[in-house]
Amino acid sequence: MKRLGVVSHYAKQGLLIVRTNWVPSLNEPVLDKELKPVGTIKDVFGPVHHPYVAVKPRVKEPERYVGAVLYVGKRERLNSSKKKAKSKSKGTKRPKRRDHKAGPAPKRRG
Repeated sequence: MKRLGVVSHYAKQGLLIVRTNWVPSLNEPVLDKELKPVGTIKDVFGPVHHPYVAVKPRVKEPERYVGAVLYVGKRERLNSSKKKAKSKSKGTKRPKRRDHKAGPAPKRRG
C-alpha cells in the first residue's frame, strides 16, 4: 500500500480529485486510512512532477473524503488459478522464425 495524496475537492463530474507526487496506474484500487475501498483511479492529469489523480468513488458520500489522505492498494488478479492451468498446458506452438537464408526481405512501400 502506498500513499496517494490528499483529496483536494469533489468535482461536478462525480470524481474525487487528489494531488500526488507520483504517477499511479489506471484502475488501481484506492483505499482510505481504515483500508476501506473508496474507488478506482480513472485519470492522471496535470504537471508531471505533481499530477492530479481523478478517482471514481464507490462510496455513498464521497464529499466526506475531501481533505482526507487516500492510499493505493494492490490490485488482486482474478482467475489466477486458471492462468496457472493454462501455462502448464502444451500444444500451443509459436510460429517459426524467418530464416535469413530463405531469400530477400519484402520491399517496404512509402
